[in-house]
Amino acid sequence: MLRLFDHAAQADIEARYGLPLMKTALDPALILPATLGQVTEEEWLESVVVALGGGERARQAVTEFAQVRFWVDEEVRALLAKAQQHVPVVIVTNATDSLEQHLDLLGLTYFADDVVSSARVGVAKPDRRIYEIAAERAGVAPERCLFVDDRLQNVEAARALGMTGVHYRSFQDLAAVLG
Repeated sequence: MLRLFDHAAQADIEARYGLPLMKTALDPALILPATLGQVTEEEWLESVVVALGGGERARQAVTEFAQVRFWVDEEVRALLAKAQQHVPVVIVTNATDSLEQHLDLLGLTYFADDVVSSARVGVAKPDRRIYEIAAERAGVAPERCLFVDDRLQNVEAARALGMTGVHYRSFQDLAAVLG
């Protein structure tokens, strides 16, 4: 919700190459090792090439897919910065080992009070341990945390730990609790 990807560009690449890039790249068997820090982003992308049959066509499609533009939702950033004046903001994300580079490119390196990256802590949402790590880094009990995510499964896992959870579908969902 803070970092957005150009899904139209991803769909265009899939259509041009006639390859199921999203389904393959996000296949848990391929993406999970990368989000747990067991393999690098480069190794994950290579596994996608192999899963798509290998060859130059698959490699070019994956290369283009990996270079799809991403940006910051400035409305979300502004609202989180406003909340940060009163409470710590901790980003909790399932990411690869390139997250720090992405945050730097987006000007977010020093934005949050802390970042809990699945690739760095070895657990991914919806594993309860990642939420416990986030609460610890925020310096509060889970019951004092607000967790916002665009995946309902992740929100439900946070709620099971005692956090207040908000399922993010639009900016208004976040504004309703922080605005």
